Amino acid sequence: MSGHSKWSTIKRQKGRQDIKRGQAFTKISNAITIAVKQSGGVTDPDSNPRLRIAIEEARRVNMPKDNIERAIQRAGHKGEGGVEEVVYEGFVPGGIAVIVEAVTDNPNRTTSEIKSLFGKYGASLATPGAVSYQFENVGEIAVAKNNKSLDEMLMIAADAGAEDVLEDSEGFTIYTGPSQLSKVKDSLEKQGIEIEEAFLSKKAMTKVTLDPSKEEAVLGLLQTLESLEDVQKVYTNIS
Repeated sequence: MSGHSKWSTIKRQKGRQDIKRGQAFTKISNAITIAVKQSGGVTDPDSNPRLRIAIEEARRVNMPKDNIERAIQRAGHKGEGGVEEVVYEGFVPGGIAVIVEAVTDNPNRTTSEIKSLFGKYGASLATPGAVSYQFENVGEIAVAKNNKSLDEMLMIAADAGAEDVLEDSEGFTIYTGPSQLSKVKDSLEKQGIEIEEAFLSKKAMTKVTLDPSKEEAVLGLLQTLESLEDVQKVYTNIS
């Protein structure tokens, strides 16, 4: 129950850049809308864990309440102005598996854009299921270090009910069962732990070490995918 992750560092740095570019509101708004849609229209955060997490993220970046309410209302709209979730799976040379979750009002446009990017970096899209079986659904919590050691965080996370902890140069990533995400997050906050973000995620069951000669191209693809406005999350099996 420990480890280090270069990709976690990249994701955190990328997330802060996205907020500076003003993309965060759009991404979170789409996440709220999809959370309501996929629950069958449940708009109560207490009864819709995915919505609760999305709203908490919206508040974390100071999204106005009106924006949150509009995103919830949009879930009931069909046709023009509506959005849907699309998932792409693919492979990058070197045994790297990638899953891209996107929310879009124009799937054809998004698919074309992502397919073009994969091709540009020498990667290829795969059929549904070709990659996803290598990943498990988890809850993911990013935590600031605040002078805590890995051993200290391991003990705190275990007491809170977490399943795993990874360390990177930016902080700690704590993994939970999907249904335990909110419970573990609340427990950590009660212990005075600073939560940077918490969300439902996918974790590779087997990690692959990135070939240094391919690092620039692979990380270039992943970071470019993360920067797309339609893209919500990018998952990979890079260690």
